[in-house]
Amino acid sequence: MIHAPGSLGSLKSLVSFFFGFGASLMNSPLLTVEDLVMHFPVRGGVLRRQVATVHAVDGIDMTLAAGQTLGLVGESGCGKTTVGRCIVGLYKPTLGRVRFDGQAIANASAGDLNKIRRNLQMIFQDPFESLNPRHTVGQILREPFEIHRIGTPADRAARVEALMERVGMDPGAVDRFPHEFSGGQRQRIGIARAIALNPRLIVCDEPVSALDVSIQSQILNLLVGLQQEMGLAYLFIAHDLAVVKHVSDLIAVMYLGKIVEQAPAETLYRNPLHPYTVALISAIPEADPDRRRNRILIGGDVPSPLRPPPGCRFHTRCPIAIERCRVEEPLLEPRAGSSLDHRVACHRAGELRLPKAG
Repeated sequence: MIHAPGSLGSLKSLVSFFFGFGASLMNSPLLTVEDLVMHFPVRGGVLRRQVATVHAVDGIDMTLAAGQTLGLVGESGCGKTTVGRCIVGLYKPTLGRVRFDGQAIANASAGDLNKIRRNLQMIFQDPFESLNPRHTVGQILREPFEIHRIGTPADRAARVEALMERVGMDPGAVDRFPHEFSGGQRQRIGIARAIALNPRLIVCDEPVSALDVSIQSQILNLLVGLQQEMGLAYLFIAHDLAVVKHVSDLIAVMYLGKIVEQAPAETLYRNPLHPYTVALISAIPEADPDRRRNRILIGGDVPSPLRPPPGCRFHTRCPIAIERCRVEEPLLEPRAGSSLDHRVACHRAGELRLPKAG
């Protein structure tokens, strides 16, 4: 090819532009949540008028890349499950944006949302309530293929057997009903249903909290193995930092509808900056009985989401709160001396230290 004078540089610039554009698409987040707000009206009286508002989620941001696990941690009632349900489209957010693979969830039509859900699935907390008690396991696992019109009846039957084997279940049990299985087995069935369509992201809503401790590790190992095998991304919701310690790449800590700290998992456990995070980590039991850590106890109760306190929402229980905490809401941002991917919303970040185990 003969280039006109001066055109080679332009061609290089054009090639660089397209390659750079392609790279940026490859590196773009799989999931983006921007300023997510979810309020629920409380109605009362004869006319059922709105008398109050539950501030379940009050403006959070997060991103998740393909193949990563983001652990979302906090006490019961802090809004974790609501975030997960907004992401999969079960709730329509009051404000904010949820984008999966560049496509908006909240404004998607029923047809578009159905297509999105082939790549976006959810594992629910209660493995009994989330499975239809009137359907056999075979019917439950065939349903995703029937909804999306995938395969012939014979193909679907073969896929169901393969799914059962993939999650460590006996394929011969497909004609049994959910009540005939243990809690751990039911959760394996829920996981099989979630991975049936080879999704890219699974929202795991406290998938082990309803299980015995001896079964929890088996389910966690199963999820980790499936992630490595299928390249899955997880939003892993839990109330226990110990559960997500070994499965998360990133961790976000929620308190009363807001994220108070977010960091890579190793960084968060090694150097927590928010007093709430420090208290949660101090409560994690030590595996070595000779190494004990003094717990940091948090007094009082979680304020009502009907009337969140002004300023920092944690100030009513924080052991180092000052007057500024009561009137000025802190921003979630990097603190001096910490990396850019370690963000915390606290006016006194890092001043409460994690007790040393000894």
